[in-house]
Amino acid sequence: MTTPGPTDHRVVLRNREFLEVSGVRHVESFDETSVVLETTLGLLQVRGNELHINQLNLEQEKLEVEGEITALLYTENQEQLRGKGFLARLLK
Repeated sequence: MTTPGPTDHRVVLRNREFLEVSGVRHVESFDETSVVLETTLGLLQVRGNELHINQLNLEQEKLEVEGEITALLYTENQEQLRGKGFLARLLK
């Protein structure tokens, strides 16, 4: 078995309370209900409640999130995860 390199992407979820992600390139946004990450395999949104980033190391491409995790969502389209633009929300 090979050990993960800096471009490998791995997601480990334990008891829906602790998440480890490797292959993280950038954190787009985060708050207590959502964390949006750019990974080596696309954008990943972590949804939940009382989410906290315990560790972020972009040099090693690793992230740890703790809280009540309710969903993991991948997408290729950045606008789907970031939400509509400011102007689109105003014209609604």
